[in-house]
Amino acid sequence: MNNVMAEKKQVYINIGAATAKLTNEECTPYTVHYEYDTVALAKGTGSAVVAAGGKSWFFLIADYAFGHSLFADTSEVIKASGGTVVGSAKHPPNANDMSSFILQAQASKAQVLGLANAGSDTINSIKSARDFGLTRDMKIAGLLMVINDIHGLGLPVAQGLLMTDSWYWDKDEASRKFANRFFLKMKKMPSTHQAAAYSATTTYLRAVTQAKTDDADTVMAELKKMKLDDFYSKGYIRQDGRYIHDMYLMQVKTPAESKKPWDYLKLVATIPGEEAFTKVADSKCYLLKK
Repeated sequence: MNNVMAEKKQVYINIGAATAKLTNEECTPYTVHYEYDTVALAKGTGSAVVAAGGKSWFFLIADYAFGHSLFADTSEVIKASGGTVVGSAKHPPNANDMSSFILQAQASKAQVLGLANAGSDTINSIKSARDFGLTRDMKIAGLLMVINDIHGLGLPVAQGLLMTDSWYWDKDEASRKFANRFFLKMKKMPSTHQAAAYSATTTYLRAVTQAKTDDADTVMAELKKMKLDDFYSKGYIRQDGRYIHDMYLMQVKTPAESKKPWDYLKLVATIPGEEAFTKVADSKCYLLKK
């Protein structure tokens, strides 16, 4: 999709995809990567777990571009932080049976099981790890998790997990206001995906209004001039298309800590956007070299 939109010269605001390549070696003048990416996720959770004593890692990797990218970026952070990667196993997307991969992880004797996957694969990995007793000796690092995953697992299973995200519904008053409006319609709290999608849509429409045209080149220039500040986040869109905003390292609450429905996360640390994402000096994006 990234290349198609560039060929068609249309604005492409990406929500959900995590590979940092979108604003690195595969950057285009028409792409905005609005939410998180694999570099930010790795720097958040990866460095925090190593700092807490999780030095040796074994990875379960979803066998497609996203999983490979998340594994590579997290491995780099682990090694830079003084940790080691002792092994890994690739699994097909939407794998129902994770048992063989969990057994490989146990045999590795690593301190941490890093999950370079997402969605149902992450949920199945964590459930299998609990079933096989892996959590008695290893910590689990879910490298891409959202509130829906915690809801699906339940706090008794998910409690204590560290995760990095770009937004949480109970982050502040503006976030709660949006979340409560969403809940009235959907009967569940929004994840970072819904918040980012709403924010990105209104940001695009504001750029069109200010530019007085929907011409893609003009709108992209306007987007990269704007200061962004809404319930989702605040920051700016860099010349490579990366939205630079804070990221949040959070921990899943215990059942005793949760005081209301969907009260699942507590803030551990705020990671400034300039630190969270790929540095300009490290980027391969030609748009930053001009």
